Amino acid sequence: MDPVTMSYYAAVCAALGYGAGGIRSKALRIGLGVAVGLAAAALLPWIRAQMGV
Repeated sequence: MDPVTMSYYAAVCAALGYGAGGIRSKALRIGLGVAVGLAAAALLPWIRAQMGV
């Protein structure tokens, strides 16, 4: 895995972990994790194109 992809997913996971700490419902945390993961996967090609990588 290249450094851009690794850094991107590390940042997404860190933000998710920070934000999900206050959500008590496991189902809601899983649903939010899926939504964030899908959004992150969809946005990465665009971000890479903007960076010229």
